[in-house]
Amino acid sequence: MTVKLRRAAADDLMAVGALHQLSRVAAYSSFLPAEALVEPTADAMGRYWVERWGWERDDHLMTVAERDGELVGFTYLGPDDEGDPATGLLNAIHLDPAERGRGTGRALMVDALASMRKRSWRRTALWVLAKNASARRFYERGGWSPTGVEREELIGSAVTGQLRYVRPL
Repeated sequence: MTVKLRRAAADDLMAVGALHQLSRVAAYSSFLPAEALVEPTADAMGRYWVERWGWERDDHLMTVAERDGELVGFTYLGPDDEGDPATGLLNAIHLDPAERGRGTGRALMVDALASMRKRSWRRTALWVLAKNASARRFYERGGWSPTGVEREELIGSAVTGQLRYVRPL
């Protein structure tokens, strides 16, 4: 069956958290220590999304992907974290590991870019883990380019390098 995209609702957020945790573990386990990926739990990640959604739902947009009625991916976008009013930020794109290579990530990305254009942003940005070669290839194939701007963030107890990518809309 094909993937269906729809705008997220409040009752999706615990499932989004569980998927987010599953996706992180699958995507990052090859370069982050296992103990860095134990926390947050799927339940804690769900509570995180419930809280975040409560603060940001007026100016952010979450889209979920479903296959056969099951949540298999999501995107989350909003204003740029650098404060540029002409730029939107793709805060998150995560997939169930079983969806990799099935076109779901691409469908979510196409939808996110269209949603950003509707908000009259002229370009978009995202942050990607420097060691996440698979994600970086995905973005680069989609027209994203690294800016040279870097930052460090914690995932669990692990310090991770992140790269900022941009793409014109």
